[in-house]
Amino acid sequence: MHRKKHIVTALVALATLAFAGCSDIAPATPKPKAYMRFDFPAKAYTLCDTAALPFSFEKASNAELHMKKNTAANKWVDIVYPDLGGVMFLTYKPIAGSKALAGQIDTAYEMLTMHFDHSSGIDEKAYTDETNRIWATTYELKGRNTASTFQFWATDSCRHFLRGSLYLNCTPNNDSLAPVLEYLRQDARHLLETLRWR
Repeated sequence: MHRKKHIVTALVALATLAFAGCSDIAPATPKPKAYMRFDFPAKAYTLCDTAALPFSFEKASNAELHMKKNTAANKWVDIVYPDLGGVMFLTYKPIAGSKALAGQIDTAYEMLTMHFDHSSGIDEKAYTDETNRIWATTYELKGRNTASTFQFWATDSCRHFLRGSLYLNCTPNNDSLAPVLEYLRQDARHLLETLRWR
């Protein structure tokens, strides 16, 4: 009987110590959502001035220029970012007159509308450089699952028309890829600022 009393007392003491020891443990909390870290190269640009294109511009030094199609009626150029998995598709068409210009603007807008179902909004901006005869419109598409988050078209209003669209070679998750997308959008804006027709 005496022995049973000691065992019960020991068990009560152990239980008390166990509960007392647990009281200092902080309650579990969920970890905050984290995104990938990107280390971008410093911005540096090189002039793209080739006889194959009726225009010149500056591209990022860490991007590669790939000529996909080179005919009198169509020129397709890809600006590829191998380290970031990004690409800017450029399509150039010569135009003659306001009717041809309106047709190209309509086509550019039709291509843009393909992304409307996945977009939560569009930030549209006009860009003008009268000295170099550049009239352009840029479209920044919002939304987590939008495949192309930046598109633009540019023209001199009578002879030249250029359309561009930015893509990443992965499943869209634009929240976590926001730093990459902004890095590439800066290059697209720089392209427009340095665009020169021949």
